[in-house]
This record gives sequence, C-alpha cells and structure tokens, in this order.
Amino acid sequence: MTDPRLQRLARTVVHYSASVQPGENVLIRALDVHDADILAPFIDEIHAAGGHAFVDVSDYAVNRRMMLGGTEAQFRLDAAFKLEQMQRMDAVVLVLGENNVFEYADVPAAKRDAYRKWYKPVTDEQTKKKWILFNYPTKAYAQLAEMSTESYAQFLYDTCTMDYSRMSAAMDPLVELMNATDRVRIVAPDTDLSFSIAGMNAVKCDGKVNLPDGEVYTAPVLDSVEGTITFNTGASYLGQNFGRVSFTFEQGKIVSSRSDNDDKLNELLDADEGARRIGEFALGVNPYVNRIMNDIGFDEKINGSLHFALGQAYANADNGNRSDIHWDIVLLLKEPFGGGEIYFDDMLISRNGRFVAEALLGLNPENLT
Repeated sequence: MTDPRLQRLARTVVHYSASVQPGENVLIRALDVHDADILAPFIDEIHAAGGHAFVDVSDYAVNRRMMLGGTEAQFRLDAAFKLEQMQRMDAVVLVLGENNVFEYADVPAAKRDAYRKWYKPVTDEQTKKKWILFNYPTKAYAQLAEMSTESYAQFLYDTCTMDYSRMSAAMDPLVELMNATDRVRIVAPDTDLSFSIAGMNAVKCDGKVNLPDGEVYTAPVLDSVEGTITFNTGASYLGQNFGRVSFTFEQGKIVSSRSDNDDKLNELLDADEGARRIGEFALGVNPYVNRIMNDIGFDEKINGSLHFALGQAYANADNGNRSDIHWDIVLLLKEPFGGGEIYFDDMLISRNGRFVAEALLGLNPENLT
C-alpha cells in the first residue's frame, strides 16, 4: 500500500508546484530512484490532471562510470538526445533518492568538468520549464542530517506539504523591499560584506520549484561585491565537502579564499571565470526548517539564514554571470551561530536571524506556523 504521505506529496507537486494542465508533457526525472511504487503516485496524479507523463530513470553510480570512461564526443551525443527530449516538455519533476551522496567524490576534475559542460544546455533548457525538485527519504539523507530514517521521512513530508500559499503572501513585502534596495551590507563574525542589488529582480520561492521551499533570491550587481564573508555551515559540491569556507571579494571577484579542503576548493574556483563571482544572493524564511540538515535543498531554506551561490546566475535574476557551476553556501545568522545583521540601504532589516523591519515581521516563524 502506498504511504499516504507520499500520495499527499504527489498531489502537492503535480497540482500546486507544477500546476500541470491538460495536454502538458511532464518529465519525471528519477535520480537513484528505482522503485516503481515510489513513482506511481506522481504518474497517476499527472494523468489525473490531464497531462502526459514521461519517465527517465538514472543512477549516480552509472553516471560516475560514464564520467570516468566516457569521451567528450559521447557526452555531446547523449546530451543532444536529452536536450531534444527536454525541449518537448512543459514541466519537469525531479525526484532525488541518493544512496550515496558522495558517489562522484573520486571523479577527476577534468572529467567532471567535461561531462558538466556538455549537459549544461539540458539543465539550462530545464530551467525554462515549470520544474520542481525534492528528495525521497533515504538512509543516506537521514545520515547526512544525523536523524533516524523515520524522523527524517516525517520531517521531509511535513516541510514539503506545508501551507505554501500562506508563506507566499508573507514573502511579498520582502520582494518589494529587495526590488527597491540599492546597497546590502552583511555583518557577522569574520564577515563584513557589501554589494548592490540595484535593478536586479527579486524572486520568491514559494513551493513552485523546490520542496521544501522558502527563500527570496536576487543577484548582486556583478562587480559590486566587496569585503569578506565567512560561512558557518559546511558545504558540499559534486561529492566534495568543505568546512570553514571564507572568501574575500574585490570588485566582485574572489581574490582570496580558505577552507579545510583548499585544493578541491581551488579546483572549483578555477573551473571558469564565473566561478569566482556570485550569481545569487538569497534569504531563507521557511518556518519549519530550523536546523542544519547537511543538504542544501533544506539548508538554504532555514529561517534566519542567507546564502550565496558562486557561479551561474538565474535567468529571472540575471546579473550576467556565466559559469558551469552553481554552488550554494549558507550563513546562519541566529545567535547560537554567532548572530549577525543585514542592512538594506543602511536600514537594519534583520538581527540575529529575525526580521526587525516592520514590513517583514510577518516572515518570522511564529507568524507562519
């Protein structure tokens, strides 16, 4: 019998997040999800909405083998097939069910970069569609979060099926304020960073793209970032872990960096010109995500947090940065993590992870639960 929580998640994904309409083509990309019973509720809900369901099942271990032994000509041809399929879709549902989140850890950077380069047009095309990404609860994700499998599953279902319409309405004043702001300044332990967001579009994430969701993002003016930021959460990217990450920016570019994994960090920063610049700045506001999960899909939504992404900017908040990477790193501003302040045009809007500006009080957790 299908878990009723999974049924509820499928309804949320298909009818709220993707808003599937009659006649639409919907691709379910199942990454490390090989159980038909897991995918069945999503297929059924797509059909119930009048859509056409297509399924693409892939495996991280297989992808690793492809990266290690494949050639660029092979990657290019395979990516061309996938791009043609993606161009025919109206919506994409991505279900992640990893059994080993470090499957790509031993893939050489040159192989990884070649693979990523050819598949990037597929990802870019996907972002033009209605798309939604979420985890299916696995032991690997529970281990990352240092939770039991049962507790993790309940937490995931609760946060993915919350009342996103209520949070969406509360986000509107923050979107309005960000769209009217020029200078942003962030002050926290070992952090004093400033930049402009003048003319950059602010976008609310209210359950239409990621589950769980809960952030408002924009991008800094490309060459405006100045100062130092030191992150107080661990970060991972393509199977590599990084702790105690700190960057110093001059004219929008990282001029010095440090972490507990400097060799791999420098590999990432040297991937291309855009990897040393910021493509996204966002504030996390989800009232139910209040602890580190060691999974960026959750951690970037933690209420009282902010995050930056090195690399590629989003098309709807585009500062012109181009890169093959998009790497999100989170800074928690709550008192247990050292606290911090955010200023918009010299006005204090957030202190120690709580909004203090009058227009934004509705985004504090007690007003959303």
